[in-house]
Amino acid sequence: MKTKILVANRGEIAIRIIRAIQELNYEAVAIYESPDRDSRHIRIADEAVWIGDGPRCDYLDIDKVIDAAVHAGAIAIHPGYGFLAENPDFARACEEAGIIFIGPSSEVIDKLGNKVMARQIMAEAGIPMVPGSQNLKAGDEGLREAVDFGKKYGYPIMLKATSGGGGRGIRRIENESELAEQYPIARSEAKAAFNDDSVYLEKVVVKPKHIEVQIIADKTGKTIHLGTRDCSIQRRNQKLIEIAPAFHLSPELNEEICQTAIQAAQAADYFNAGTVEFLLDSDNSYYFMEINTRLQVEHTVTEMITGIDIVRTQIKLALGKDLLFDQESVQLRGHAIEMRINAEDPQNNFMPEGGKTVTVYRSPGGYGVRLDGFCYQGFTIPEAYDSLLVKLTVFGWSWHETVDRLRRCLTNFVIAGPKTTIPFYLNLTNHPDFAEGQFDTSFLEENEQLFEYEENISEVNKLARLIAEIHQKGKNTYAA
Repeated sequence: MKTKILVANRGEIAIRIIRAIQELNYEAVAIYESPDRDSRHIRIADEAVWIGDGPRCDYLDIDKVIDAAVHAGAIAIHPGYGFLAENPDFARACEEAGIIFIGPSSEVIDKLGNKVMARQIMAEAGIPMVPGSQNLKAGDEGLREAVDFGKKYGYPIMLKATSGGGGRGIRRIENESELAEQYPIARSEAKAAFNDDSVYLEKVVVKPKHIEVQIIADKTGKTIHLGTRDCSIQRRNQKLIEIAPAFHLSPELNEEICQTAIQAAQAADYFNAGTVEFLLDSDNSYYFMEINTRLQVEHTVTEMITGIDIVRTQIKLALGKDLLFDQESVQLRGHAIEMRINAEDPQNNFMPEGGKTVTVYRSPGGYGVRLDGFCYQGFTIPEAYDSLLVKLTVFGWSWHETVDRLRRCLTNFVIAGPKTTIPFYLNLTNHPDFAEGQFDTSFLEENEQLFEYEENISEVNKLARLIAEIHQKGKNTYAA
C-alpha cells in the first residue's frame, strides 16, 4: 500500500500540493465541503473525503480534518495556506494524533503567530525592527498607552492585531482622534477574526517596499534561503503581484537581507519552509515584519528562478529527509512575476463575482509561462470561498523580457462570464513605472488611472463577453 498524505485545503493550492504528492509516488487524499463537490482538486486526487456541508466551517474544523486523515490512513497532512495553515492548535492536534504536520512545529507556529512575541525573539537576536509597542492593555488604559506611543514616535502609526495574518487586522492611523475612534473597533475585529482581541502598535515606514525571503530549514538546523521577493504592489495590505528576485536591490543589500532572514529563522528554531518579511525604506534601511509559518501564495516565482520545487521539498523534510543541497548550489536566474487572476471587478472596489459561470476560458501558454488554477469552461464560481481562479506566473531572463511576456499573456487570456482582474493587470503592466520596476506599497493609491480601462480590448474578448451575457440571461441562441 502506498503512503497517503492528506491535503487540508481546496482550490489551486490543493491541486498544486496533490501534484507534488503524486510525483513523489505517494497517494493524495483530498477533503471537500458540499459547495466544492465539483471542484477539480477532488477530481485529480487519489481519494476524496467529504467532511460536511460547509461552507468554510468544515474546512476549519480541526476534529473533522483529523478524522478524515485517520479514516483514510494518511500519515501526514499538508495544510497549504489559509484555513488551518498557521493554526498552532491544528499542528498540535496532528502531533497528538501521530500524524505528521507538513510545516513547522506547533510551538514555533505559536510563538511566531503572536506578533509581539515574534518581535521579542527578533529583538534578542539583534534583528532590525520598526519601533513598536507591547500588547496594549484592554479598555481606556490601553488607549492611553496608544496615545503615548503616538506622541513619542509621531503619526502615522499602524494598529495591528497581535494574532493577525494575511493582511487582516491592520489599520493605518493618521492622528490621535482617529486612534481613539479605531482602537475599540480594531480590538473587536481582532476578536472576531482571530479569537484574540490583543492589539499592538508599530511606527509606519512611509512608502516602503515589501521585501520577503523564502527560507527552508531541516531538522538538523541547516537553514538556507532561496532569494528575495518583492510584494509591494498591494491593495489594503493584500498582495496582488509578486516578483522574484526583489528589484533594484544592490547585490550587497540583497545578500544582507537574505542572511538576516536566515538569522531570524534560526533564532526561532524554524523548521520546514517559511517566509521572513521585511519593510525597506527609501534609505535602504530594512525592518523585520514577521515570519509566515507556511507556504506562501507567491512561492511560484521563487520556484521559477531557482528551479527548486518548494512543496516537494516541504514534504521530504517533514518525512524526515535532510536538505540535500546547500546555499552555494542555489543559483538564482532571471526574473519571475506572479499575478492572481481573481473573479472580481476592480472598478467596483474589487467586488467578487461569485455565482457566475465561466462561459469561455482560453489560457495563454508558451515558454516561461506557468498557470496554477482550477478554473475551466463551464466552471461556476462558488460564492462561499475566495475569488481566486488561477495564478499566472511568467519567467524571463531579463526584467523587460518578463514584463513583455506578462503583457502578452494577459492580452491572450480570456475568461468570460465573470468580470476578472485581467484588464486591470493589463493596464498596470503598461504603466511606465511598472515597466521599469519602480514601485512601492503606495503604487495603487498614487495611480488611480489604473482603474480606468475598457473591459474588452479584442474581438475575441468581445465575442466571449457576448456569449457570457447570453448565457447569464438564459437565452437559447443558434448560429446563423
